Amino acid sequence: MEIDIKEQVENPLLNRTEIHFNCIYQGEATPKILDVKNRLVAQLNVDKNLLVVDKVKPSFGEGRADGYAKLYDSEEKLVEIEKQHVLGKNKEAEKEESEEEEE
Repeated sequence: MEIDIKEQVENPLLNRTEIHFNCIYQGEATPKILDVKNRLVAQLNVDKNLLVVDKVKPSFGEGRADGYAKLYDSEEKLVEIEKQHVLGKNKEAEKEESEEEEE
C-alpha cells in the first residue's frame, strides 16, 4: 500500500491541517482505517494521537482510494471538534484483544 498526499491545507480556525490523499493498493484488499492512519503517521512523522483519518473511499475496480485526514494541533481540540463515530474508527482495538486473551 502506498499513500500519495495530494494536498495539505492549513485551517487556523479549527487548529488543524486537512490532508487529502490517494491510497494505492493494487491486488490487495481495501486497507483498514487504522492501517492507513499508521502509514500516514509514519510518512508525516507526527503524533498518532493528533491524526484522525476521516474517510477512505475506494474507487471500484481500480485498486486505489481517495482519503481525507485531519491533523490537529492538540488533543483537546481534537476531542472538542471531532464526532464520536470518527474517533471510534480511529481507536486501536484494545478491548477486543483483551477479551480474546481471556477465552
